[in-house]
Amino acid sequence: MADSTRPAAAGDEIATGPLEPGPEKATPLRAWGICGLMFFATVLNYMDRQTLAQQASEIREALSLSNGDYGLLELGFGIAFALGSVAIGLLVDRVSLRWLFPAVLLGWSAVGFLTGRVTSYAGLFLCRIALGAFEAGQWPCALAASQRLLTPRQRAMGNSILQSGASLGAIVTPQVILLLNSGGPGGWRLPFQVVGASGLLWIVAWFLMIRPGELELPASPGSGASGPPDRGPDPGEAPPGVFAARLSALLVVVVVINLCWQYFRAWMPMMLEKHYGYGRVEVQHFSSWYYLVAGVGCIASGYVVKSLAARGFAVHDARMAAFACGVALTSLSVSAAFLPASTLLLGCFLAVGFGSLGQFPPYYAFTQDLSVRRMGKVTGILSFATWIATAIAQWATGRWIDRTGSYDAATICLGLAPIAGLLALVLLWNRGDDRGARASKLP
Repeated sequence: MADSTRPAAAGDEIATGPLEPGPEKATPLRAWGICGLMFFATVLNYMDRQTLAQQASEIREALSLSNGDYGLLELGFGIAFALGSVAIGLLVDRVSLRWLFPAVLLGWSAVGFLTGRVTSYAGLFLCRIALGAFEAGQWPCALAASQRLLTPRQRAMGNSILQSGASLGAIVTPQVILLLNSGGPGGWRLPFQVVGASGLLWIVAWFLMIRPGELELPASPGSGASGPPDRGPDPGEAPPGVFAARLSALLVVVVVINLCWQYFRAWMPMMLEKHYGYGRVEVQHFSSWYYLVAGVGCIASGYVVKSLAARGFAVHDARMAAFACGVALTSLSVSAAFLPASTLLLGCFLAVGFGSLGQFPPYYAFTQDLSVRRMGKVTGILSFATWIATAIAQWATGRWIDRTGSYDAATICLGLAPIAGLLALVLLWNRGDDRGARASKLP
C-alpha cells in the first residue's frame, strides 16, 4: 500500500486514483458492463472505417482512382479526425457523456450508410471527411468514461478491452463483406449500408443501460455539485515542467504507434492483392486473422501490465515492458519487406499486428495519468497531433507507391517508427520528477 507519509510517487493511486463520486457512481460490476458496451462502440467504429480499406481495390476500379487518390481519401479522413478530436475533446469536459457519446456514434453511422450511395469521387471524399469528424469522438468519450469508472490498477485492462474492439470490428468486417458483397458491379455498396445502420442498435442499448448522472465528473473542491473541470486543483496532474515533458513524450508515442498501425490498416489489403498476388477471398480471410491476432496482442498487453503490477513491479515499469515487447514485434516489418509471398511473410504480418495493437493499452494508461479533470483536452491534443501526422503520411504513401510501384520502403520505415516512442518514454517521462525515479506500487 502507498505510504501516506511521503509525497505521491508516479503511478500511486493517491495521484491518479478513481474520481470522487458524482451524482451517482456505477458499481464495479456495472462499470465493467459499461466498458463492455463501449467495446462494441469501438467495434462499430472500426467496421465503418475499415469497410473502405477492405474493398479498396473494387472501389478504385469502380470510380477510376489511383493510389494517390486513395491516399488523399485517407488524408481528408485524418485531418477531419484531427479537428474533430480537438472539438469533441473539449466537449467531453463540459457535456454529459450520456448524450455526447451516442450523438457522435449516430453521426458516424449515418455517414457510413450514406457512403454506400455515393456515385463520384467527390461524394466519397466528402463522406470520408464527415466520417473522420464524427469517429474522432470515440476515444475522447470512451477514455473519459473508463477513467471515471475504473481505478488506475484496472485501467490498462479496461483500455485493452476497449482497444480490442478495434480488432473485433476489423475481424468481422472482411467476413461481412464476403457475405454481402456479391463481387459484381456495385456490390461494394451494401456492406456500407448494413454496417452504418447497425449503429442504431447500439444507441438503443446505451440509453437503456446508462443512468442519468452515472458518468458525470466529480465536483471541484469547494463546490457542491459535479460540473465542468475548469476550476480547482487536479489531483492527478504533475507539476507544470513534468507535465510538459510527459505530454511531449506522449505526442511522440501516439504519432509513431499510429503511423505503424494505420499504414497496415489502410494499405495491407491492397498490398497483399496487388503486390503479392493473393486473391480477393484470400485477402479478406487473412485480414480477419490479422485483426484477430492483433486483438489477442491488445488483451495480452493489458494482462501483462496487470500481472506484473500484481507481482510487485512498479506500474510504470510494467507498462514500459509491455510497450517494449510491442515495439520489438513491429520491427519485424523489416523482415516482411524482403520476403516473397509465403507463409513466413504472413506470419511476420501477424506478429506486426500483435505488437502494433499491443502498444495502445500502455499508451492509453500513460495518457490517463496526465490529468483527471482535463482528460478531454489531453486526448484532443494527442489525437489532433497523431491524425495530422498520419493523414499526411497516408497521402505521401499513396504518391510514393504510384511513383515507385513498391510498398517496401513504407513497410520498413513505418514498422520501425514505434522505436522513437519507446525512446521518448525512456528519456522524457520522469524528466525533472524525482518522485518518478522511485519504484511505485499500487495498493
